[in-house]
Amino acid sequence: MQGAGTMERFRTRKALLALMAASGLLLTACSGGGDTGDGSKAADRPGYGAGEPAPAYGDEDGTSEREDLREDPGHLSTFALDVDTASYDYARRALADGRLPDPSTVRPEEFVNSFRQDYERPDGDGFSVTVDGARTDDEDWSLVRVGLATRTSERGGERPPAALTFVIDVSGSMDEPGRLDLAKESLSVMTDRLRDDDSVALVTFSDEAETVLSMTRLGGNRDEIQDAISDLDTQDSTNLGAGVETGYETAVEGLREGATNRVVLISDALANTGDTDASSILERISGERREHGITLFGVGVGSDYGDALMERLADKGDGHTVYVSDSGEARKVFSEQLPRNVDLTARDAKAQVAFDPETVEEFRLIGYDNRRVADEDFRDDRVDGGEVGPGHTVTALYAVRTEPGARGHLATATVRWLDPETRDPHEETGDLEAGALDDSLWSANRGLRTAATAAYFADALGHGDHDLPDAPRLDELADHAYDLADGTESEEIRRLAEAIDTANRMM
Repeated sequence: MQGAGTMERFRTRKALLALMAASGLLLTACSGGGDTGDGSKAADRPGYGAGEPAPAYGDEDGTSEREDLREDPGHLSTFALDVDTASYDYARRALADGRLPDPSTVRPEEFVNSFRQDYERPDGDGFSVTVDGARTDDEDWSLVRVGLATRTSERGGERPPAALTFVIDVSGSMDEPGRLDLAKESLSVMTDRLRDDDSVALVTFSDEAETVLSMTRLGGNRDEIQDAISDLDTQDSTNLGAGVETGYETAVEGLREGATNRVVLISDALANTGDTDASSILERISGERREHGITLFGVGVGSDYGDALMERLADKGDGHTVYVSDSGEARKVFSEQLPRNVDLTARDAKAQVAFDPETVEEFRLIGYDNRRVADEDFRDDRVDGGEVGPGHTVTALYAVRTEPGARGHLATATVRWLDPETRDPHEETGDLEAGALDDSLWSANRGLRTAATAAYFADALGHGDHDLPDAPRLDELADHAYDLADGTESEEIRRLAEAIDTANRMM
């Protein structure tokens, strides 16, 4: 049993953390911004004061950028929620084609979030927060998992109607099998799955963009919509900028109050004509995005794929991306995920994790490099976060080095979001104690093991850029994945194991 003095100090630390989090005055952890993810060292002093700026890159003493950042005394990590999965699916496509993915396309958080977790679900809109972790064999290093979940999507009959504008790439490169043909098949199946009170519009683009079907209700018009899909054919160049701009104009013209209005971009994102810069394209549609809340959902196709452009468009366009390489994946996206999740349960969702400096020596957020938010902007609702719908889970992994023999409070995770209709802000929190860490990562619960396996795999494909502790060799990681697949009877995890096995033979 803990003594009264120990318990009082513990309560004082937790009360101080809660007070500071509620005040919104917590300062940045890393030289004027949020946690860089490369590493932060918790302050070795009472309270949760602001960290000192990290040393400049390339110091004369020869210390590396990563080592410099690890000396930053910040204790906060802040990021916008991300439910993208394109990076993992594109990596699997590359491996199936007999090549390793370009490391620049490997985003660990998208590998991790490709696997749905069994977190407890909230009763209404918003999030539940789960924080757990396990120790690794590296001295004092653990993996900590922050899990966020929205309500289930089983209440499909209660969702508002959808108004979906499909922006379809019909450039010459889309003539390759598995591109436009896959998109047409998917759209046809999805048309049969949407409700009568849903609406769709079709915009095509090659060297120019054209609205081939204005916003049309499904009820009584399915044959007309199917004919428009069937008539899609490839043409010339890829003016993606014109396609997105025309798509948003069409979405605004067909805007339905009380409906979920989204633009769905289907492309290999190999832009070669007109505006090819994501920031410039987004600026041209900024008014429509901000005034009407129209989100962008990117669907990538093709063996050659403009991953960076599509990912940036979706992230900054308040949406997310997926990648499909075959009819099975396309059917899952268009006939299951999209019709079921056209609803939104949270806008501008952000997470902030505060590590206790009395128990945490150092931490690193794994991935989310393009989703970082300055710590002081956590409660600034003018700063973009992530848009999340029902049935989603979001997972963030941290590599955490605890103080030797650490006991007591370890971390508090807070998620903040805006109600999709009223834009009122809400928050939910979860805590983790040092004593709650599992003794061994590979005997922890299956969700944590799955997330860790996916993260280690991404780290290997990305040439170890995120420096995870106690990283197993790829053959050992494949064995862990096969054991996990056998124990869970999960085909998704078995495919992960097979992908790790394939990569091991290539590296």
